[in-house]
Amino acid sequence: MKSSNKLIYHLVAFIVVAIWGSTFVCTKLLLLSGLSPAQIFTLRFIIAYLLLLGYSLTRNHRWFSKVWQDEVLMFALGLTGGTLYFLTENTAMNYTTTTNTSLIVSLSPLVAALLISLFYKSLRLNRAQSIGMVMAAVGVVIVVLNGHFVLHLSPLGDSLAFSAALCWGFYSLLMIPANMRYDTVFVTRKVFFYGLLAMIPYYLLKPDEAIIFTPAVVQFFNLPILLNLLFLGCVASMTCFLAWNWVLKKLGPVIATNYVYFNPVTTILFAWVVLSEQITIYFILGTILILAGLYLTEKKR
Repeated sequence: MKSSNKLIYHLVAFIVVAIWGSTFVCTKLLLLSGLSPAQIFTLRFIIAYLLLLGYSLTRNHRWFSKVWQDEVLMFALGLTGGTLYFLTENTAMNYTTTTNTSLIVSLSPLVAALLISLFYKSLRLNRAQSIGMVMAAVGVVIVVLNGHFVLHLSPLGDSLAFSAALCWGFYSLLMIPANMRYDTVFVTRKVFFYGLLAMIPYYLLKPDEAIIFTPAVVQFFNLPILLNLLFLGCVASMTCFLAWNWVLKKLGPVIATNYVYFNPVTTILFAWVVLSEQITIYFILGTILILAGLYLTEKKR
């Protein structure tokens, strides 16, 4: 891998995580407008899927996997990286603090590395890389807690947050064979399609949320609300998922997933720029640890 190309892959990974770190503001505004987390997820995935579907119609793209087992794999990707991840993460915040949720979910690279090491011996981390991953994880803890080392334990909420991290870990694991057999556009389109399909049982259990023309949805004619939704669908979902799946193929799932550690860092930076929130010494120290940890995870065996 050429060093210039490698730098591009790392830059794309960072940009994707930076964008994902900024989405909390858009999601919060949509929640305040009356939409539920499930409705926000569904609408943003519908937008992303329709855009990719339109692109595929202009190209000679395949519509189904080569064998039915791979189609099951695509369903598992949509379920873990889409439906279950977003539902467990958003629902967790109803039962535990935002700090707990952010902290647990941001540790998903550790979960992914452990899962991948169980199935792929060649992708196991060496000692330096393992130390780097732990350093980055400690950096995340320092950034998220921000000097307030008090956690309010909530078994249900914390379990849901861990389930979200587990879902992202499985998504990273399943992307390995998917990326080996299919191109990024095909895989990403399948993730959106099956992510939406897997929402049907949820709406059968909660039919009130399946009603389309609610007052909250009508508010999308309000330009700020519409722009937030389009940003989540076009940029944070379609563009970022395409870029992320491409980076997973180029850098490998372990190295790429480590960039998730930057999620709380970019969130705080975004809040600093937009909301004028203060940058603390804990944020700086945690960010340094994350950077040092990522450097070590890049060291060869």
